[in-house]
Amino acid sequence: MHLFDTLRSFPVFEHVPSEQLQWVVDRAEEATFAANEPINKTGDPIDHLMLVLDGRVRIEWPNSNGDEIAMYEPQSILGVLPFSRLVKAMGQVVADRPTHALLLHRSHFRELAHACYELTEALVHQMTTRVRDFTRQAQQNEKMASLGRLSAGLAHELNNPVAAVVRSADTLKEHMRATPEAFKAIMHLSLTDDQVDSVNELIFRKIDQKPPVLTMMQRSRLEDELTDWLDDQGIDGVTDSSTLDLAGPLVDFGFTADDLDWILERIGANNLAGVVGWLVDNLVTEKLVRDISEASKRISTLVGSIKNYTHMDRGSGKTEVDLPEGVRSTLVLLDHKLKSKKISVTLDFPPDLPLVCGWPGELNQIWTNLIDNAVDALPEGGQLTIRSAVDRNEFVLTKVIDNGSGIPADIQDKIFDPFFTTKDIGKGTGLGLDIVQGIIRHHNGSIHVRSQPGETVFSICLPIQ
Repeated sequence: MHLFDTLRSFPVFEHVPSEQLQWVVDRAEEATFAANEPINKTGDPIDHLMLVLDGRVRIEWPNSNGDEIAMYEPQSILGVLPFSRLVKAMGQVVADRPTHALLLHRSHFRELAHACYELTEALVHQMTTRVRDFTRQAQQNEKMASLGRLSAGLAHELNNPVAAVVRSADTLKEHMRATPEAFKAIMHLSLTDDQVDSVNELIFRKIDQKPPVLTMMQRSRLEDELTDWLDDQGIDGVTDSSTLDLAGPLVDFGFTADDLDWILERIGANNLAGVVGWLVDNLVTEKLVRDISEASKRISTLVGSIKNYTHMDRGSGKTEVDLPEGVRSTLVLLDHKLKSKKISVTLDFPPDLPLVCGWPGELNQIWTNLIDNAVDALPEGGQLTIRSAVDRNEFVLTKVIDNGSGIPADIQDKIFDPFFTTKDIGKGTGLGLDIVQGIIRHHNGSIHVRSQPGETVFSICLPIQ
């Protein structure tokens, strides 16, 4: 088919005069590309308008191993367009199969705008449609990327307590199998009620008190002392355990050699081995149950943070929002990133901070983006501070502060522009702060940034009503 006739079949050129299509044919260059041949690599200059005559072209995400952003069939238009600010390829442009195309260099665009009004109008309409569709897709991808980061952190945070529950439950199961033997040893003891009560009182006092915080050296010294004491009393092989195995649980609950002296004085040497074995069995059981309880509470806290973050158990409309609750939930879900860089977090929220009226899920997306960006900008061991205060009795002013390297002065006025990013290609969409700004405007609020080396402050002002 003649090039002119092929262009005439493009739906977008339905109302373009024939002489203007001929103008394109006279100035454009034909190009053919083999299947999977790169047309533009990520970051390459984009200097041509491309009209796909035959074949198919795909655009791939940077560093994605072939995952596509978009696919262009015959009669598609891509590349640079009149009045477009596109300069570099945001992804890799590849011929998905053998492709035949017309390429019009951007140097012809000035003449195009003056000589071909209808053609220019059609191309500009194509550009606005493309920008709208791409922005919608990019915003969705940004949301999914944010969800992916949170999901990865959540999986990491849940894995530890879940593993602890499973491990402790299995150990407890094995430990309980030794109970009958321990019971036999207890049955052969000659103890009065007063002796049993005095030992029970000591056990429960130790269990109820806060466990001692010991360094490795302190713990080792205490274990050695208790092991020596048990050896001196000839206690060995109680419930198939070594004296070191007996000493460990005793140290965990703060028992000392003086405590064992007190027990010996109350019950006598003949009963000591059985009582110590029974005592240690109970302490081991208590510790395993305590570990399961603490891990379960951690899981409950994480699930509660998810519910608070997503407001999955509440309506999706506008409601009164507790900002500190949202910030804390977000920090729980991003805790793995904070820990990986040893970042310390300071929260400063007055107890009487008023609620703001808004959409909780959207507000939590603000904290996710700002905290995630701050973590990326901070060095290892950095400091993140988040504080809120009432402003003029009409607004809640929240500041997210980090002591990173800061934002260069020459780009501070660009950071809220869509698709602007200082991150490496493939590591950021450039839409995070644009989405943040959009959400804050949706709430009739404002956001400002002030940055210098060593301090970056994002100030978010949201109306109370």
